[in-house]
Amino acid sequence: MRTRAIAAALAAAALLTLTACDGDDTSPSKTDSSVQETKDPTKDADTTDVDSSPRGAESEPASEAESATLPNLVGKDLQAAQDEAQAAGFYVLDDQDASGQGRLQVYDRNWTVCRQEPDAGTHPTDTPVTLFAVKDDESC
Repeated sequence: MRTRAIAAALAAAALLTLTACDGDDTSPSKTDSSVQETKDPTKDADTTDVDSSPRGAESEPASEAESATLPNLVGKDLQAAQDEAQAAGFYVLDDQDASGQGRLQVYDRNWTVCRQEPDAGTHPTDTPVTLFAVKDDESC
């Protein structure tokens, strides 16, 4: 009998919890969560807000992406190529199956880079770098 009472109490508590979490309750006791405009008593109607940003902040251009030299990664082990690209400052990396079979490079050390996009040279460091690779025992 005691087990039934405990089970009934737990079921009732669970039901109340689920009912309380229902987001569609439109009872008048709930408060409206919309933003309400309030008047700040410390401000007069005649005062205006002063821009506290430093002068000329809007006129300064946003800093451009830093440029770095992307090394030639063709012929390297895929993991070593990724490490070298990151060491050069390139972190937006992708790798693709160069054979066209759409395989995933699960163990990067078993793949060799056949081609890269973009080519080696100076690029912004936020440039996406794609390494096309085949398994070590395959030819490009």
